[in-house]
Amino acid sequence: MALVNLLRTNDAVVLGLAESLFKEAGIHYFVADRSMSVMEGSLGLLPRRLMVDESAEAEARALLTDAGLGKELEPE
Repeated sequence: MALVNLLRTNDAVVLGLAESLFKEAGIHYFVADRSMSVMEGSLGLLPRRLMVDESAEAEARALLTDAGLGKELEPE
């Protein structure tokens, strides 16, 4: 199982929306660097990375694009 980074953001709203979409669609995901806010003093300066299994990448990208989050995606 290889994970790919779909987006990198420090916007909690974008991250929350993406997580909700993935949960509803049954796409398993992982948010990397979520705990870094403790290290940085909860300022939200360090971006969180939303990662999915490479087998679900195309579906996840399409879902985020359809939801208007295409500009947030990392390049392929």
